[in-house]
Amino acid sequence: MKILLLGKNGQVGWELQRSLAPLGEVVALGRNSTELCGDFANPEAVVDAMRTVRPDVIVNAVAHTAVDRAENEPGLARQINAVVPGMLAQEAAQLKALLVHYSTDYVFDGSGNTPWREGDATGPLSVYGRTKLEGERRIQQAGGAHLILRTSWVYAARGGNFAKTMLRLAQERDSLSVIDDQWGAPTGADLLADVTAHAVRHLRSRPEEGGLYHCVAGGETTWHAYAGYVIEQARKIQPALAIKAKEIHAVPTSAFPTPARRPQNSRLDTQKLQTTFGLHLPHWQRGVARMLHEIL
Repeated sequence: MKILLLGKNGQVGWELQRSLAPLGEVVALGRNSTELCGDFANPEAVVDAMRTVRPDVIVNAVAHTAVDRAENEPGLARQINAVVPGMLAQEAAQLKALLVHYSTDYVFDGSGNTPWREGDATGPLSVYGRTKLEGERRIQQAGGAHLILRTSWVYAARGGNFAKTMLRLAQERDSLSVIDDQWGAPTGADLLADVTAHAVRHLRSRPEEGGLYHCVAGGETTWHAYAGYVIEQARKIQPALAIKAKEIHAVPTSAFPTPARRPQNSRLDTQKLQTTFGLHLPHWQRGVARMLHEIL
């Protein structure tokens, strides 16, 4: 099997280089790749790269994920999150290749407190959410074999993440204020990459089971509880860590106004994914603890 991976240097892309390797030959491209183009600013050249490689599977880990900045650059966000994925899907259909793509909880309006299912009505609140939803639809309309994984609150040991920010602030400040009315599941890039590899292998023999799935770690939490868990675990793992913060105050979303509105309910129901692919999604705390052991 030949796999073309786009976005190799992002958090998910980095983990995908590891998880996809046992499946076959992986051609991994980033924005600055030279021999073949992986830069979504030049979509025609990316399509040319697909035609050169002629992969069996294309995994697109490229996305415009700067949620607030997207409000001021909607054209760029739409190019990266919707237009180019649609072009990839059309070319993948011509090549008879499977296209794997990642989407987001931001396609929902965040109302209620029930985990969202794949067929629930969407209602994005931001440019980011709208462009990611358009990307999903363009891929589906292309008519080729595809796997779209909606996920949320992605983190990795590599690069910046919420846990690292909380640890830094906890060493600088006497107290922290963290939002407690947004719910979701922190999901490791490593878990997302491993699920992708399992699903790709499954779909090679059962292509009819492709489509749209939700993929997040088990359980649920708030940003406030997440921060508390991170600092508690950090103290256990590294007792010498100079944590100054004595309190973590719970505050509403309104305490931190942002250009883009965030969904308050980002819970995603993963039963369809677990049943179809025979997978178990571990509790979010396991992945976060493992990541903390890596960075501390």
